[in-house]
Amino acid sequence: MNERGEAPDRGQRPLPDLQSLQLLVTVAETGSLGRAAVRLLISQPSASARMRTLERHLGLQLLDRSTAGSRLTAAGAVVTDWARAVLEQAAALVEGAAALRSRQDSRLQVAASLTIAEELMPGWLVTLRDSAPDAHVGLTVTNSWGVVEALRRGSCDLGFVEGPRVPDDLHRSAVGRDRLAVVVTPGHPWTHRRSALTGRELADTPLLLREAGSGTRETLERALRAYDGISVPVLELGSTAPLRSAAARGLAPAVLSALAVREDVASGRLVEVEVDPSVRLQRVLHAVWPKGHELPEPALHLLRVAKQR
Repeated sequence: MNERGEAPDRGQRPLPDLQSLQLLVTVAETGSLGRAAVRLLISQPSASARMRTLERHLGLQLLDRSTAGSRLTAAGAVVTDWARAVLEQAAALVEGAAALRSRQDSRLQVAASLTIAEELMPGWLVTLRDSAPDAHVGLTVTNSWGVVEALRRGSCDLGFVEGPRVPDDLHRSAVGRDRLAVVVTPGHPWTHRRSALTGRELADTPLLLREAGSGTRETLERALRAYDGISVPVLELGSTAPLRSAAARGLAPAVLSALAVREDVASGRLVEVEVDPSVRLQRVLHAVWPKGHELPEPALHLLRVAKQR
């Protein structure tokens, strides 16, 4: 019985701790439980015990251990990809908590869609710090329609969206351009094509996609409207990292921001497939704010930085 006198849910497994997930990712990077322990400044017996506990909690063997080192099992490779995503979200939580703590400091509150927040905002904020050191920014990361709703609620001063439509009650200002890329695992049949992928083929193929309400999803739906819209997705998620991993493992083709997959394509982890130019996968990135509202000085600084880069 728990403190409330309720019977525990015996079907629920205990959640793994972040330190164990970090250890698993570090083993994948170093190829050895011992080297991972050294990097994380823990003893090898502690690392071994932590890994055994993680395997027991998940009910999976994650490592093949030998005198030559530790190698991920097939299940371990998949769990490692998920662990990276969890750790990224945990880091975002810490950063978000820091932003919340600073709300009383009259910081500029910004909401940005995922691609802009991950791929462009870090560079903008570094430049902003150099040009306007007194401008402090609290950042909320959501999808494009989440940005719109945050502006309407008054919970942020300035937003950045990647969707093709901006509501009439918002001012807009273009800050850049992006396009969607169709990416597949090396060796996928589409990598051997001699002709560009047609809109009909793309519409008829089950894909890995961002969630409804994201600018990426809305741009693709608009581009494939003439072909009766998109097929039922294989997987749709609110973040890009798991979709990139799933595409690299050959689950299905993914359609994601070219900014978000550029490193994967450059490294050969993913291959971009040429798409017929008649399929409009380009989009404009906008800064948005409510009509009838003047932007505060820090927001004007950030807008100038975004338009210059």
